[in-house]
This record gives sequence, C-alpha cells and structure tokens, in this order.
Amino acid sequence: MRILLSNDDGYFAPGLERLAAELAPHAEITVVAPERDRSGASNSLTLDRPLTVRRAPNGFLFVNGTPTDCVHLAVTGLLDELPDMVISGINAGANMGDDTIYSGTVAAATEGYLLGIPSLAVSLTSKIGSHFETAAKVVVELLQRHREQPLGKWLLNVNVPDIDQREIMGYRTTRLGRRHKAEPVIKTETPRGETCYWVGAAGPAADAGEGTDFHAVEAGYVSITPLQIDLTHRAEMARVAAWLQQTVSS
Repeated sequence: MRILLSNDDGYFAPGLERLAAELAPHAEITVVAPERDRSGASNSLTLDRPLTVRRAPNGFLFVNGTPTDCVHLAVTGLLDELPDMVISGINAGANMGDDTIYSGTVAAATEGYLLGIPSLAVSLTSKIGSHFETAAKVVVELLQRHREQPLGKWLLNVNVPDIDQREIMGYRTTRLGRRHKAEPVIKTETPRGETCYWVGAAGPAADAGEGTDFHAVEAGYVSITPLQIDLTHRAEMARVAAWLQQTVSS
C-alpha cells in the first residue's frame, strides 16, 4: 500500500515524524510537506510563483508552498504511482468545528480527496503534544480497518484526545460543532513605531452538544467526522430563486 503523508506544521514537525515511523511497517510512505509552518493556510494554491521541492536529511520532501501545494504536486507530478491514501497530520492542536474551514491540515487531506484518493486529516487536540503516539496508533488502526473493509473515496477529519492510548474511550462518528465569534484582533506596535495586528484567538465552543466533535473529544473519544466539499445551501435555493423573481421598484 502506498501512503502520501503531509501536514501544515512543516516537514520538521514531531507529529509528522511520529506518524511516518508508525506507518512505515505497514505501507510504502512518501512525505511531502511544507518547508515551514503553514497553519491556517486553508485550501490555497500558490499560483504567483514557481515552487521548489527539496529533500531533507531524513528523506522527507519539502515544498516552499502550502499544504495543498504539497499534495497537488505529489499526486500530479512527483510520484510515479498514485497513492492509495493521503494522510495529513498529526497536527499539534485540534481541528474541530469552524476550525476546519481555515485548517491547512484538513486542506491537505481535502486536496487528496478532490484528486480521488481516500484521505484522512488527523489532529491531536492539544498544542502541548504529549501523546502523538496515541494519534499515530489510531491512524494505524483506521488503516487496518480500511484494508479489511474499504469505505471508498472518503474524507475523514479525525481528532484524537491528547491522552494515553489506554485512556481512549473509543470512537465516535460526529458532526462539526460551532464556535463563538473569534476574539478581537490584537493591536500592537513594531520597533519602528508602525501599527500592526495579530489575528485573535478562536472563540470558545458555542455548539458543543452531544453528537459534535467537541463533545466526543471532551468525553475522551476519538472524533471522526466525514466531510464533504459541496458548499451549496440547497435548502435556500428556492428562497433565493423566489427573491430573484420579485420585481424591483425603480
């Protein structure tokens, strides 16, 4: 089995290294990841300049672009054969609820999915990153499940509590929760006296009830959310059509 690994924390991230080592006995692994931290890059492609690909001493390939660039280049040009799966992670920090819109981790997996490849986005739900081995073993188990009973060309967002593997309560299939409005931007000043801003922190969970990714992780479960790309708000189509048919007064 051929697996393409990527992430948004950079090719040097401990989560990526741990995942590659854990998966190596089970599949042929190729790593193509950004040259630096590109958290929050979402699904952006670099179209205004050429991209370069270099090889790190550990064999990982790294690209001076986004997570989406990495997967796109790998699948459409770098690899001699298509991977059987794309796995993005292990991210340091959760990607739940509204985070998935901005997440470079989810974006790398999404690119694999758009190119017709089963894809996983995997995150450890703590910035501290004490138990990357727990998330890595979760990925191995999901891989084994896929081998025994393939689910198809799916896109799964996996969030693993940052706890010892023995404390994991199990798996839950979840929907995305919602966050409150983000915290205000932080206004500061550069050493040269110029005003600058830092984007504020994400807001706390607003919709974190039973069935959400937030609720599952809080209870010690691995949250697995199947994602889709179709952004069409189908329930609103009839209302928009009726609105467009109304006469506008001059």
